[in-house]
Amino acid sequence: MLELTLPHSDRRRPTRILCLGAHCDDIDIGCGGTLLKLLGGSGRWDVTWAVFSASRERARELKASARRFLRRAAHARILTYEFRDAYFPAEYAAVKNAVESLKDLPAPDLVFTHHRADVHQDHRIVGELTWNAFRGHLILEYEIPKYEGGLTTPNAYVRLDKAHVDAKTRALISCYPSQHSKPWFRAETFTSLLRLRGVEAGSDTGWAEGFHVSKFCIG
Repeated sequence: MLELTLPHSDRRRPTRILCLGAHCDDIDIGCGGTLLKLLGGSGRWDVTWAVFSASRERARELKASARRFLRRAAHARILTYEFRDAYFPAEYAAVKNAVESLKDLPAPDLVFTHHRADVHQDHRIVGELTWNAFRGHLILEYEIPKYEGGLTTPNAYVRLDKAHVDAKTRALISCYPSQHSKPWFRAETFTSLLRLRGVEAGSDTGWAEGFHVSKFCIG
């Protein structure tokens, strides 16, 4: 397997990470372990966390969870919008305007977003609009286990330690009580996928998050 490294900080400025999610727990589920690994290393990190469907209750949960993931960031920006859950196709123009507005921020070095082939309509639209707005950036498309299914084999992996896995699952279960009634929202769901991706990644620690990367340049 070809080993590459993600962008890293230098002395001139923090590395900028942009995370986009349709719903309040999507970023945590999709790339939370990777964020913990990156921010737990050396360097400085500037993270923008943007979620497009956040009711008042769920926004409170999101902010509690994001504080856990972003506590090592040099600067963290949490943006929430109130587009109606499951109705993103009907609000396409407004959602697109919101995504386009993120281009007014300093250009990111790394973007995390939904997989464009995700079968959930809200996820898919956010993934598509990310590519519309950030065409010249390194984009890692994360995956979300869900009732609709649709998971496919990733082509990029970030290996994780058990500490990253435990911190990620603890944050999800403790910070999102509104989701406990959903039968799939269980620690076992999240750890099982991380374990499977660890096998595929050949991880010595046994854990990994998987991503889809459509385009990147070497050299």
